[in-house]
Amino acid sequence: MEPVSLVTFFIIGTLLVVLMMSRRTRKDPTQEDLRTSEQRYMLALAAATDGLWDWDIRSGKVLFSDRFMEILGYSPEEIPGTIDSFRSRLHPDDAGVTWAAIERHLKERVPFKMEFRLRKKSGEYLWFMGRAQAVWDDKGNATRMSGWIQDITEKKESELNLKAALSEINELKIKLEAEKAYLQEEIKFQYNHENIIGQSEGLAYVLYKVEQIAPTDTIVLVLGETGTGKELVARAIHGLSLRKDRPLVKINCATLPSELIESELFGHERGAFTGAHARRMGRFEVAHGATLFLDEIGELPLELQPKLLRVIESGEFERLGSSRTIKVDVRIIAATNRNMEEEVRRGRFREDLWFRLNVFPITVPPLRERAKDIPLLVAFYVDKISKRLGKSIEIIPTNVMDALKNYHWPGNVRELENVIERAVLNSSGPKLRLMDDLKKHHRDITIARRSLRDVEREHILRVLEQTNWKVSGKEGAAEILGLDRSTLRARMRKLGISKPPASP
Repeated sequence: MEPVSLVTFFIIGTLLVVLMMSRRTRKDPTQEDLRTSEQRYMLALAAATDGLWDWDIRSGKVLFSDRFMEILGYSPEEIPGTIDSFRSRLHPDDAGVTWAAIERHLKERVPFKMEFRLRKKSGEYLWFMGRAQAVWDDKGNATRMSGWIQDITEKKESELNLKAALSEINELKIKLEAEKAYLQEEIKFQYNHENIIGQSEGLAYVLYKVEQIAPTDTIVLVLGETGTGKELVARAIHGLSLRKDRPLVKINCATLPSELIESELFGHERGAFTGAHARRMGRFEVAHGATLFLDEIGELPLELQPKLLRVIESGEFERLGSSRTIKVDVRIIAATNRNMEEEVRRGRFREDLWFRLNVFPITVPPLRERAKDIPLLVAFYVDKISKRLGKSIEIIPTNVMDALKNYHWPGNVRELENVIERAVLNSSGPKLRLMDDLKKHHRDITIARRSLRDVEREHILRVLEQTNWKVSGKEGAAEILGLDRSTLRARMRKLGISKPPASP
């Protein structure tokens, strides 16, 4: 039977039943035939539906079938014969849309077919598929509306369970894709793996502390000047930990604008802010069951530090734009080149967060205190870079090695690698030739001893003055510094840099 024919059958049957019930009298002998016909229609309708209702729009009265009331757990006396008694039992989330569909049907004759929930006497809600059809007079006014409901609770719960399962699968898929990205970074890093090389006492003590703390889940704070290899130490800790089979998830707190760090750490929901076109998992969520490396933790904006403190203490946080609390199991390794006690004293870093991070500090010694390691590092980098550039460097002259050993190395191992790469590029034969005048750089030791913050601030100020305070655009400060303009503005705010007022 076609859907339209089925609707017609039910509506005609319902209306006939109503008509027969309204004409019933006890003494008229013809009522026996009417009751017999009524029962037949009711049996036919009951076989295909779970409840009938008929609404006399002009009088406002509604007739509910016995089966309708039985499903909801009411006796005939407990449900008033009004349309409001029907509306009041609709689920709050369904009431508006269901009544809007009824009104559209009455006014625009749009077919009425809806899924909605009705409240039982017990307070429980059941899902129903509802269909109905109105009757209009010759002036186009709706005079009556009759319909029926079919209990689809079991089917609907199955659909909702399936939807929840698909949502969970999608969540896992997103997490796996995020982990895959980090794993690819991990594989790439291991392919270019730079081992912690050296035999100095200072480095040996660092490795001893790494082996001591790695098997635990204790928070580790790696301290040291820029370029000393703090990330390598973090990777070594993770590689020796019980979480080594999961990726080491990393975020550099100094490379992101302050307005993006919160989203990167904790994720966001779609529409949480301008440009948030889809939900995104943060690093804490991706690192669940693994290790999170918070590089340059001293650069974390002050306003985000309470949220980081909370997740460290309780393992709980909320995505941006969401009120749902997420719980994670993450081991934290943080690193910084700043004097954190000084940062706390100046009010730039929360003391309580500092205490939570400073559980097991490991200080990586600067290269100037590892003179014994320089020949080993030079040999390693010469071999690595020569192979990459297709060169064959077999001889490192004594005067070259002495110059490398006697240099102060304000940029530490990172600077050493850059010096070696330039030397390899400058060498046309098997002998390594230095391109850098290390003696000239040696007299800048006092500059290197200043804090990184002061040096960075001075450099940005100098470039801004050279560009007449032009931040973005061609030949602007951002372009010269190799930074995105939003990143530069964020660094300026953090360093307290602002354009001086114009002279009168």
